[in-house]
Amino acid sequence: MTDNSTICAMATPPGKGPISLIRLSGKEAISICSKVFHPVHKKKKLADQKTYTIHYGILKDKNKIIDQVLVSIFKAPHSYTGEDLIEVSCHGAEYIQQQILQLFIKNGARLAKPGEFTLRAFLNGKMDLSQAEAVADLIASSSEASHKVAMQQMRGGFSNEIKKLREQLINFKSLIELELDFSEEDLEFADRDELKKLVIKIQQLIDRLVRSFDLGNVIKNGVPVAIVGDINVGKSTLLNTLLNEEKAIVSEIPGTTRDVIEDVISIKGFAYRFIDTAGLRDTTDKIEALGIEKTHQKIHQASIVLLLVDVRDPVEDINQSIKSLKKQISGNKKHLIVVMNKIDLEKKINLKIKQDRKCYPSLSTEDSLIKISAKKAENISSLTNELLRAIKLTSIGEHDIIITNVRHYEALVKSGEAIKRVLDGLENNISGDFLSMDIREVLHYLGEITGEITTDEILGNIFSKFCIGK
Repeated sequence: MTDNSTICAMATPPGKGPISLIRLSGKEAISICSKVFHPVHKKKKLADQKTYTIHYGILKDKNKIIDQVLVSIFKAPHSYTGEDLIEVSCHGAEYIQQQILQLFIKNGARLAKPGEFTLRAFLNGKMDLSQAEAVADLIASSSEASHKVAMQQMRGGFSNEIKKLREQLINFKSLIELELDFSEEDLEFADRDELKKLVIKIQQLIDRLVRSFDLGNVIKNGVPVAIVGDINVGKSTLLNTLLNEEKAIVSEIPGTTRDVIEDVISIKGFAYRFIDTAGLRDTTDKIEALGIEKTHQKIHQASIVLLLVDVRDPVEDINQSIKSLKKQISGNKKHLIVVMNKIDLEKKINLKIKQDRKCYPSLSTEDSLIKISAKKAENISSLTNELLRAIKLTSIGEHDIIITNVRHYEALVKSGEAIKRVLDGLENNISGDFLSMDIREVLHYLGEITGEITTDEILGNIFSKFCIGK
């Protein structure tokens, strides 16, 4: 997957900025930089300087001064990649960036591939594969929750637990295979009761991690929330109120919203993707009809559906809207929140009767019913609290392990199927050779998560999605 060449790349985004960072990693990183770097204080060569030191000087291409820079030295194995690593802080002009990269390439380096720095960190034992993948998640994190989950995985919270159980299972597998060498003497080295306890413990962990994936996916990508309802019930007004900006056009003219409008806001550290949709009604307008078709698509994709109704409408009409929507989302794991809007317009109506769940038999115990004024921003905090409760985001503990990676999820599902076969085999007292085969399969899939078992194809696919320079 890698070679002994020295690689270089921008570690900061391309484009103009006050400061840019360029990385060099490999056996020749320090010597290549030494050829073109002229320190202000010429006491020692870079190769003779201590690791974790910073040096001020000038980068020159022969007699041409390119920039005044700071050079940071990280000597192997005490660096991000586990190799000799140089980081050059220069001024952020694109011209300077390109000149420095070309200078390093001219002196023996090559441009790094996407994710090659982190790939080398993995191959040199600085982190396991799940930690390496968490690096990409950390860079992409857009909320407090996604940042927290990525940080915990990058620090090894997930992989350490997998490794510990995997080591114990390897020990039992060795004892079972030792039994096979003494099969004629009918000896039993592996305590079947202790093995069963371990297998049950592993099965419980796998089941818990698999169940966490739905929540992890929501944390990583944001909770999709579709705002639906009849025309002119205040969907766009609600979106603008939640975002605290005029994102959507608000008008008394029916059918103003003809396309979906999306934006993301953070609620107590969790990202929510709100989708304002076209009003649901029969129409002969082709463009509006396309918007309504998109509304149905977004309802299908959403985790939470906000059904906005006008609190002044008759209970029968509101109940019919609930029934129609419940029929559409039947069988899907979606949380429905019925939001009675425009309470500021009519103070004489009996809101207690309107909010009596008995009036709406289609609502399940998991569905919610609240009242707001989108225009006056009344009770919006109640709505945001309900959005948090709907996905059970407030129940996440600081040390909870949450799965956000599809590759990890698939490996856990397969290892879960294999561990069940091991448990069934122990209960049915199957022979050691078949038991060993099932245990080997569990070890294989758990090893795929941490990278103890992997292929060049898997590694290439993972790291090709990284930024160049990371």
